[in-house]
Amino acid sequence: MKSLTKVLMFSFLLFLAGFTAVNEFVPEVETPKIEEETTLVNDVINQSSTVINYIDKGTMRASWYGPRFHGRMTANGETFDQEALTAAHRKLRFGTLLRLTNPENNRMVIVRINDRGPFIHGRHIDVSKAAAEELGMIQKGVTRLNVEQISLKGVNFPVISFN
Repeated sequence: MKSLTKVLMFSFLLFLAGFTAVNEFVPEVETPKIEEETTLVNDVINQSSTVINYIDKGTMRASWYGPRFHGRMTANGETFDQEALTAAHRKLRFGTLLRLTNPENNRMVIVRINDRGPFIHGRHIDVSKAAAEELGMIQKGVTRLNVEQISLKGVNFPVISFN
């Protein structure tokens, strides 16, 4: 069941990533010239935009947490699930989506902020056990990750709740 949830969530995010908005404008011209048609096509192409934007947040020192906190209440009030793709950050808003990439192996995962932490000096983000497994950082425990915030075009704050 947990695998199905991960697959559905990943499929949904891929759907959003591939979805583009194109404004179509076709003027009413009886006999258009070739130059005018080329200009109109270029205008439509230039107006195309992706629904999802990635905002670079730099590199963060990350650790992971899981078994000791599994089943406990998170700072946003939901029950912590170590098998969910979630993370803790001291300042980012709850519901913020982040794309994390491990530069050592180029593995990537999308997580949702649902907790506060880490509370250890020098660490900036705590990821769930499932996210740590996806990133290949279980054995190492602490590593540097490239962090990008996911922004949905036309939405000021992407709040997504899967619980």
